[in-house]
Amino acid sequence: MAPDEPTLDAQIARDLTAAMKARDAARTSTLRMARAALKNREIEKRGALDDAEVAKVLQALVKQREDSAEQFDKGARPELADKERAEIAVLQAYLPAEVTDQEVQAAVEKAIADTAAASMKDMGKVMKAALSALAAGGKTVDGKRVNEAVRQRLGAG
Repeated sequence: MAPDEPTLDAQIARDLTAAMKARDAARTSTLRMARAALKNREIEKRGALDDAEVAKVLQALVKQREDSAEQFDKGARPELADKERAEIAVLQAYLPAEVTDQEVQAAVEKAIADTAAASMKDMGKVMKAALSALAAGGKTVDGKRVNEAVRQRLGAG
């Protein structure tokens, strides 16, 4: 990151101010919620958050919204599910790109080769190796996607 480039937290704060000035109620409420979650994490940590920690908090918020949207869909509440998805879109703008399915498959194949995994008993080792390889790439990764890829590969093998 360049020295004059704002931190992720500062960028969210600046965007919150802009959303309030623009009277964008949906964006304002989403960013306020994100700022509150970040502040709570800072208090828990007893110190400032770096960009990686901010991204982790935002990923957790996105995951919560995805779960809520799914529940609202099951409960025949599409208007609430749409609201959750709109919040997801706002939050994801601050996250690095997510890994592609091809990248997940490649990481799983490499992890299986590296750990010499042969059965579902080796799933933990493969998951750990694949997740760390994907995280090293700097992109966000959903553990559930990696888990499904590992299950498919080890179940078939």
